Amino acid sequence: MSTPTTSLDKGDRNDKGRAREEAAALLADMPLTHGSLPRRAAPLTLLAFVLAGIAVWQTGLLGAAFAGILVAVGYTAVIYVWARRVEGPRGAFDRLVTAVVSSAFALALLPLISVISTVVSEGAARFDADFFNNSMLGVVDEGGGAHHALMGTLIITGIAALMSVPVGLMTAIYLIEYGRGRLARWITFFVDVMTGIPSIVAGLFVYALFELFYGPGIRMGFMGSVALSVLMIPVVVRSAEEMLKLVPNELREASYALAVPKWRTILKVVLPTALAGIATGVTLAIARVIGETAPLLITVGITRGDNFDPFNERMATLSVFSYNQYAYAPGHARDLFYERAWAAALTLILIVMTLNLLARLIAKLFAPKTRA
Repeated sequence: MSTPTTSLDKGDRNDKGRAREEAAALLADMPLTHGSLPRRAAPLTLLAFVLAGIAVWQTGLLGAAFAGILVAVGYTAVIYVWARRVEGPRGAFDRLVTAVVSSAFALALLPLISVISTVVSEGAARFDADFFNNSMLGVVDEGGGAHHALMGTLIITGIAALMSVPVGLMTAIYLIEYGRGRLARWITFFVDVMTGIPSIVAGLFVYALFELFYGPGIRMGFMGSVALSVLMIPVVVRSAEEMLKLVPNELREASYALAVPKWRTILKVVLPTALAGIATGVTLAIARVIGETAPLLITVGITRGDNFDPFNERMATLSVFSYNQYAYAPGHARDLFYERAWAAALTLILIVMTLNLLARLIAKLFAPKTRA
């Protein structure tokens, strides 16, 4: 016996059919695809605005920063309006987000480019052999160099690295492999605090510490190394700790399964696996402290001649040398002193750049080999 179709069922079917017809009519009037901007539309538009910004900057109407902001805003607005007319709302929004991200990146590069170009242009005048082979001993105005400051920087930073790397690495090993409970939490807390302390605080602390043993007015290179190590240790701990966390636990468990002691597992399995990241972190930590001025100004001071003994009297460093040449330039020879200050700053930038490239090379050479 069949059930008769009710009027309610017929009404539902009619409503569904009417909805399908309306949707089909709507889709027939709406294109399923939109056009697309030419492949090189965005880069060429950006290039046009960059050239216009450079022209405005060169004419002196706007500074470099305001010209860069004008380029970013103009490029973003034009590319969004153009894409909305051609590609529709969704494509235009995608172009808008891409333009905003690209413009933010370009604006972030502007200060870096400005600093590098200024230091290179100003420091190139004294970036010669005499600058690296002579000190300031006996020099009044013209001539002289930063040989004593360059050697002092390398000596002080090298001693700081020798003190900081073992302490920082062993602290990281303890926190990852052994640390449990309250002591580990307190160590982690103090490492976080030390990471954010101002550099001058480290210099004042070291000066006060050495003053207790040697009396007021003490200055020597080793004090600067201790101050830099206070700044380096938390950076080394943090970088080494993160690299040790990335070592898979399966490697440790496989070693333990072969009855290998824990200390030998750390030495032969964990550390070699994390060596690339640890070496990179150490190199970047050295690059971070090599240009410090405030702690070295307090603990090491400045000298005009060569002194390569870190345990006897004052030494010179590139950062303090650059500051001293700029701050105490006499009026009759101001340009000569400024040239030496800029040349020392350029040397520091080149050293930091070399250390960063070295960190990348170390990471590439010592990275764990994986099968393709």
